[in-house]
Amino acid sequence: MNGTDTERRLREALEAVAREVRPAPDAYRTVRGEWLRRERRRRLVLALLIAVVFTLATLAGLWVLNQAPATPGVIFNDHRTPSSHAPPVAPGS
Repeated sequence: MNGTDTERRLREALEAVAREVRPAPDAYRTVRGEWLRRERRRRLVLALLIAVVFTLATLAGLWVLNQAPATPGVIFNDHRTPSSHAPPVAPGS
């Protein structure tokens, strides 16, 4: 047996099997419906995941903002009087 004889016999065997295979009449419709259900499920899961992440991010942001101190920070805590910031006024002007 050489390589071409083996290939010929394998081809004949596969062709014989292929001749016996008959697809179901509604196979395409069944597979397409199953695929569409999976696609809808994937989209629903993705939408729910996005909603959960968005909600968690919003809640985390609100929690962080709520943790801010009620008193002004060091930057805005200026104890000098406003008159000390004004330039000196010349008498008689």
